[in-house]
Amino acid sequence: MAVKIKLKRLGKIRSPHYRIVVADSRTRRDGRAIEEIGLYHPVQNPSRIEVNADRVAYWLSVGAQPTEPVLAILKKTGDWQKFKGEPAPAPLLQPEVKSARPSFEAVSAEDEPKGEAITQKAKKADKKADEAKAESAESTEA
Repeated sequence: MAVKIKLKRLGKIRSPHYRIVVADSRTRRDGRAIEEIGLYHPVQNPSRIEVNADRVAYWLSVGAQPTEPVLAILKKTGDWQKFKGEPAPAPLLQPEVKSARPSFEAVSAEDEPKGEAITQKAKKADKKADEAKAESAESTEA
């Protein structure tokens, strides 16, 4: 019996989740599996990959052939290199998440009015009104 390590698709439309499974090569994509040996969630950022390295090594040693997508996953995790006796890949570096706050502050600083603001004019109008009240109060006192 030819055994393959392949992806079994789960999830809704446009939100796929995969299980890495060992199955007979003649079974359907989502058909019955011999064993589930990992997970792959490509939608998450960064992609979530979990592989049971011991079981992968066992199935590769007894002749299971990985499909192309699974082979790419195994190369990223380093299990394929370990099986072939090659040096392991460098650890995956995750880019630092930039905060949106500094760019927002820079844009908002550019949008600030350069001349007199509307509220400043309103304050001047209030001062004139206060002066007028003060003058009227002085005239009534006199």
